[in-house]
Amino acid sequence: MSINSDSSFLNKQVVYDITPFTHLDYKDHLSSIVWIAGCNMRCDYCYNKDIVFCKEPSMSFVDVLSFLDTRIGLLDSVVISGGEATNQNLLEFCKEVKKRDFKIKLDTNGINFKQIKELIDLKLIDYIALDYKAPKYKFANITHCSILKFDNFILTLEYLIKQNFDFEVRTTIHKDILDEDDINYILDDLSSRGYCGDYFLQNYFHTETNIGMLKKPKANFDYELIKEKNSIITVKYRNF
Repeated sequence: MSINSDSSFLNKQVVYDITPFTHLDYKDHLSSIVWIAGCNMRCDYCYNKDIVFCKEPSMSFVDVLSFLDTRIGLLDSVVISGGEATNQNLLEFCKEVKKRDFKIKLDTNGINFKQIKELIDLKLIDYIALDYKAPKYKFANITHCSILKFDNFILTLEYLIKQNFDFEVRTTIHKDILDEDDINYILDDLSSRGYCGDYFLQNYFHTETNIGMLKKPKANFDYELIKEKNSIITVKYRNF
């Protein structure tokens, strides 16, 4: 399929890699994952170190679109992840993906509110997995990002709720830095803001090269201490 958008931008080398096929990352969909290089956070538990610190991405959006042209009729969706996907301007790329009739799921930490809002307002995104990294009182220590960025995340969260957009919230758990009290705090916050979807707790995946050089947690996370505040938010567990 021909590309009619701003090809000079689409030719920028910003993509770390492509996962050609997954049926796990976007529920009930057959997807390809596009890994955007770079990130605006440095989360201690992150194991995608190569993607976060990548200085010379090997692929452009044009390369990705050429690949997707070979998957029309075989896949039905594209997951845009990272790193942090919104570190790059995704507008023209998403327009091209939509021309090919793929649904788009965006994985994001939510701090680039303006771009996320624009993508939603233009109906270029179908689903979002939003990372609630930590309560505000631990946000800077865990993400190594300005505490002011937490307010941007809240703007995104509240906008998604207001728009009744299809999204999930998720938090990665390493017991040494986020405990059960922290998660109950997040649940209280989500409930108070009117969130009524799934809240995924993702168990820390240990590698020797995580960004914070974390060791395995000294104690296991006790999910029995998690207090679901109402029947509207459903807490679900991944990799426990």
